[in-house]
This record gives sequence, structure tokens and C-alpha cells, in this order.
Amino acid sequence: MRIWVDADACPKVIKEILFRAAIRTKTQMTLVANQSLYIPLSTFIKTIQVTSGFDVADNEIIDNIQPDDLVITADIPLADAVVHKGAIALNPRGNLYTKNNIRQILSFRNLSMELRSAGAISGGPPKFSKREIQAFANSLDKFLISH
Repeated sequence: MRIWVDADACPKVIKEILFRAAIRTKTQMTLVANQSLYIPLSTFIKTIQVTSGFDVADNEIIDNIQPDDLVITADIPLADAVVHKGAIALNPRGNLYTKNNIRQILSFRNLSMELRSAGAISGGPPKFSKREIQAFANSLDKFLISH
């Protein structure tokens, strides 16, 4: 089992939780981004820097994940592809994407995009809260203990 991180948009506080968890549990983790990233010195943590472009980092993750890997992403289409490859996706806010909920989440995302492009709604997700950071840490620990 490996942890993959869609790292370009992953908040720093979430990366710090992931670094500690990977080292503590001796779990291999790969951060994929189109820019250089800081990572602590560890044999368990590495980065892959991809070129800029639409879905380049996503495709790198999709091409390399194995069933039962964990992917950290807020990108719902990426989470959909991850789930369909038999891996597990976890949102930085602590929500698991599963075969049971990904279609509904993807449909809601598509509807929101249509409403946003029509001007019916504006803005993005709310700022990260301490409760969401704790929910992520709890979900990550629960996953790591069960695998």
C-alpha cells in the first residue's frame, strides 16, 4: 500500500500530517506536482515533478496507483478514476470517496460547475477549519490502521 498525494493544491497543514503519518507508519508516500516541493528527508517520502498541463499530475497518479493505494485529492474526477481502479481516495477535508458515493459527488460537482458558469452561484469552498483538519487526520489514521 502506498499513499499518493495530488500535491499542487494540497494544503500545507495536510501535507505535514501526511509526512508525520508516513514516517510513523513506515508507509511509502509519493507527492505528485508540477512544481518543486519541500519534503522532509525520509526513505518513505518522495516527489514526482511533472510538466505543467491539464491533468498531467492526475494522469501520473492514475497510471501508477495499485488497488488498495490511498490517494489524497480534492479533485473529484481524479477521485472517480482512483475509485474505479480499486484504490481509495480521501479528500483533504476528511471525506472518503467510495464506489458507493462517488457518482453522487461527481454529479453534484458537475451541477455546481454548470450553475457557476451560468452565474447562479459564485465562490469556492470555505476556508479550512480546525474541525476539518482533525477529520482528515482521523480518517487517515483509521485508514492506515485498517491497512
